[in-house]
Amino acid sequence: MSINKNSNQNLRSKSPIVFFIGTVFPEPKSTAAGTRILQLIKFFQNQGFDVVFGSASKYSAQSFDLNSISVSAVNLKLNDISFDEYIKDLNPHCVVFDRFMTEEQFGWRVTNCCPKAIRILDTEDLHFLRKARKNANLNTAKFSKDFLKNDTAKRELASIYRCDLSLIISEVEFDILSKELNIDTSIILYLPFLLESNQLPNLQELPNFENRKDFVFVGSFIHPPNADTVSYLKMNIWPKLRKKCPDAFMNIYGSYPKAQHLNLTNKKENFLVHGFVDDIDKVLSCSRVLLAPIKFGAGLKGKVIDAMRNGTPCVLSDIAAEGVFETSEYDNHVSNDEDAFIEKAMDLYTNEDLWKSTQNIGFMTLRNRFMSKKYNSILIERIQSLENNLESHRMQNFTGILLQHHTMQSSKYFSKWIEAKNKGL
Repeated sequence: MSINKNSNQNLRSKSPIVFFIGTVFPEPKSTAAGTRILQLIKFFQNQGFDVVFGSASKYSAQSFDLNSISVSAVNLKLNDISFDEYIKDLNPHCVVFDRFMTEEQFGWRVTNCCPKAIRILDTEDLHFLRKARKNANLNTAKFSKDFLKNDTAKRELASIYRCDLSLIISEVEFDILSKELNIDTSIILYLPFLLESNQLPNLQELPNFENRKDFVFVGSFIHPPNADTVSYLKMNIWPKLRKKCPDAFMNIYGSYPKAQHLNLTNKKENFLVHGFVDDIDKVLSCSRVLLAPIKFGAGLKGKVIDAMRNGTPCVLSDIAAEGVFETSEYDNHVSNDEDAFIEKAMDLYTNEDLWKSTQNIGFMTLRNRFMSKKYNSILIERIQSLENNLESHRMQNFTGILLQHHTMQSSKYFSKWIEAKNKGL
């Protein structure tokens, strides 16, 4: 991947520009977050925007080649006035912050340099929810006001208020924000994963029940819920499940494994940690059942969506299933109880009729709930409304104005102090 530091073609463009500020450069083969960002990039391109993507992180071997889809990539410097000069010249119509941390780092500079730019936050998932569930060691999706006690909640909610619009990937999280926390729905929008019709393969082209084998789990090891799940599968689920399905293997795939993860491999126990895989669709389409007994987390689980895309039924915890299914049709394959989870996994692995019916539910869920054409017009309307009523929209969100004033000043002077320190002043 080459980095275009100047993005001159965008500076000369007559098309409106959307500037993505990423936590990292997108890694769609490593994380669902990377896939999500590419979906948003495609949306803006389809609306006639030129796209520039900037990040203060270095690109990795797994980073997507943004130039291949006509997106200019730029390396950003933290706490450096060069960002101000760059964004003034770029003069974007919209700025999309990838997670609240980037809004904290760059939001005040965007407001200062491009006050008319529409500020959009893509939360990916509610980080404070995931952190609270981890700290509470909850195996439940139920929200508690106690979750607000951590500092991440205050930071993330402040970021939502400071932006003109925040994209919420899960209906469960949208309800938490709007119903439990009384955040006005004018500043938040439910926008799940956006699938294209060509991403749903022809069922007849997929391997059938007889031509599939083994259990599978997928997830980046740098994401704590995934690493925790792998350990739980190894120590709790697999020893019991293997006794019921002695010929099956438990295959684990995920980017950025450490030695401690790879060392969980035990060929005699049919438990294999493979690490990163370049073609996850090939792996999933050959697997019979995906297991995801995830104990904590938030948002939507990309592994579940990917499995259903490839016709691979899943056995899930409440957390893994959260926000994916609209009805109770999949409840027979969801459990937090360890023994019940194992029984459901064995039934799905050995019962072909059950497997086929569950596969069909997965495809139906994707068609009814995650196709991009269902949501594109909604997002277009919200952005057009912001374009036409930006000043009044911001005045109605007076909490955001207050947070912009106070937070911007503290962030601004702290950043300037670091900038001066870096220069040795």
